[in-house]
Amino acid sequence: MATEIRVPTLGESVTEATVGKWFKKVGDTIAADEPLVELETDKVTVEVPAAAAGTLGEITVKEGETVGVGALLGSISAGSDAAAPATKPQAVSQASSPDAASTGKQAAAETAKIAGDAGAVEPRSMPPAPAAAKLIAENNLAVDQLSGSGRRGQVLKGDVLDAISKGAPSQPAETPRAAPAPVAVRAPSSGDDASREERVRMTKLRQTIARRLKEAQSTAAMLTTFNEVDMSAVMALRTKYKDVFEKKHGVKLGFMGFFTKAVTHALKEIPSVNAEIDSTDIIFKNYAHIGVAVGTEKGLVVPVVRDADQMSIAEIEKEIGRLGIAARDGKLSVADMQGGTFTISNGGVYGSLMSTPILNAPQSGILGMHKIQDRPVVVGGQIVIRPMMYLALSYDHRIVDGKEAVTFLVRVKESLEDPERLVLDL
Repeated sequence: MATEIRVPTLGESVTEATVGKWFKKVGDTIAADEPLVELETDKVTVEVPAAAAGTLGEITVKEGETVGVGALLGSISAGSDAAAPATKPQAVSQASSPDAASTGKQAAAETAKIAGDAGAVEPRSMPPAPAAAKLIAENNLAVDQLSGSGRRGQVLKGDVLDAISKGAPSQPAETPRAAPAPVAVRAPSSGDDASREERVRMTKLRQTIARRLKEAQSTAAMLTTFNEVDMSAVMALRTKYKDVFEKKHGVKLGFMGFFTKAVTHALKEIPSVNAEIDSTDIIFKNYAHIGVAVGTEKGLVVPVVRDADQMSIAEIEKEIGRLGIAARDGKLSVADMQGGTFTISNGGVYGSLMSTPILNAPQSGILGMHKIQDRPVVVGGQIVIRPMMYLALSYDHRIVDGKEAVTFLVRVKESLEDPERLVLDL
């Protein structure tokens, strides 16, 4: 008896996924709960485990194809069904009567003709994938001019994108309508350059990152304000307590715990930075779910520390550690990625001295951390060397005024330069 392999529920607002990689081939032995296929969504990468032991009997969706929730991906054969070879139709015996042979040949010809006709009609009747249909409508393309690479000739999103890049013909509009926006077509490379180039399809995650960042720039009235913080006090505190902290809590004392706590304190004073716009309404969040931007091999992901305002520095460090390991191993769940109200991005770990981070829509604020660098500063009328860090707050000026943005960043600075304020909730 065969067990179906279907696309699982992928989380709130996630309706489709792209088949990234099959870990098994048809005929391979499978153990129960063993990962079979990797699905890429616009939020996370999900592995689909085997619901039963057996052998992989069929793969119905190839790598690179887009599927919806609940779609059939393949099947697992179990028991004798797994080992049984496919039954072949018996050939007509040469010793059979002429009439029987003639009848057999005629039936075979009829069958072949029917199969040929069905094969010719079936691809044309297969509708485009939902994502492909949306692109076709947006670009007013002629469906019959597109060739599909999907199962049974289905037109996939990648087929439409390829056609657009090659200048696919549009179908005539039935009624007057505004001309579609021109599609940027890449100029061909010279012969020498073309042979040294490699074209790679963007992953679902990378496409989503690109779309969301561009949408944030196009939608929000984004502005960035800067300040700098003297990290002497935090660094001295870490040096003094890092060993006993790690021994007690089982996690290293880093900078992110201090920054996250400083941000949650500032958000309580300036709630507009923790709000979002919904049409003509402003939604104020009476909680702080802090997103922590993490770079992975597959792209930037932003797991969320939920209710960070109610956590101690030790609890924050533990949760960030858990999320960091999950991100590195590709094990983040959809729940780990949803609901953030404010984001912290640490470009300093890569050596960045200053940057203007892009908002993580629909959030109204993002804090950029940078490299700690010894610089000369004036303290009490004297020039001294201190470990300094530039801070950058990008914010949505539609909802956050300049005074609020500057005040928010100053409060973060004050908490970090005098970390006792975090303990005393000042």
